[in-house]
Amino acid sequence: MSESLMGKVAAITGAASGIGFQCAKALIGQGARVVLIDRAKERLAACCAELGPDALPLAVDLLQPAEVSALLPKILALAGGLDIFHANAGAYIGGDVVDGNPDEWDRVLNLNVNAAFRSVHAVLPHMVARQTGDIIFTSSIAGIVPVVWEPIYTASKFAVQAFVHTTRRQVAKHGVRVGAVAPGPVVTALLDDWPKAKMDEALASGSLMQPVEVADAVLFMLTRPRNVTIRDLVILPNNVDL
Repeated sequence: MSESLMGKVAAITGAASGIGFQCAKALIGQGARVVLIDRAKERLAACCAELGPDALPLAVDLLQPAEVSALLPKILALAGGLDIFHANAGAYIGGDVVDGNPDEWDRVLNLNVNAAFRSVHAVLPHMVARQTGDIIFTSSIAGIVPVVWEPIYTASKFAVQAFVHTTRRQVAKHGVRVGAVAPGPVVTALLDDWPKAKMDEALASGSLMQPVEVADAVLFMLTRPRNVTIRDLVILPNNVDL
C-alpha cells in the first residue's frame, strides 16, 4: 500500500531545471502543491507557469546564509504548510586536485554541503513539531563510491550521506523520514559544458539518465508507508561501471 501525496505540500531547491523541475512535476501530478526554490527568477516563473497553479515560485540565493535560514516562514506564507522538503540544489566540479582552484571548490562545497544542511535546519523544527514529514536529499553515486576524477564533488556527497544517515536516526522518533536518492550521471545543467556529440554518444550508449527517471525514484521513496524509510536509493544508467 503506497501513501497518497494528495494535498501534501513540498518544497524543492534547485527546482527551475533538471532533477528539481522533474520532481516538482511528478509531485504535482500526484496531487501535491510544490514550492519551487531557485535563484533564477525568470526561469522559475516560466517553470511555474508551465506546471500550473499548484507550482509556487520562491526566489532564494542558497549561497546567502541569511536567505536560507529564512526559508520556512516564506514557504508557509506561500503554501500554508510543509510536508516534504527536497534539498536538491547542487553544483559540480571535477579534475585533478593539483590543478584545482580552491575558490571554485568553496562554491561547490558551500552549495552542496553548507546550504543543503542549513536549509534542512531551517525547516526541520516545523516537521518535528508536527511529528511527521519527509526530508529528501539529491545525493550521488559519488557519495557512495569515490570517483577518482571528481574528488571535491565526491567529498561533498560523502558529507551529504553522513548527514542523511545521522540526522535520520535523530529525527525518526519524531515521525520524520530522511533519505537520499543517489543517481549516477544525469542529463542536467551540471553537464551544460559537454559538447553535443559527447552528450549524444553517452545517451546512445546508456551512460546517462534523464531527470525524470530520478523523479520516479523520489516519488517511490515518498509514497512508501510511514513505517518504512528508503534511506538510500541508488539509480544508475546500465552502462555505468561503478
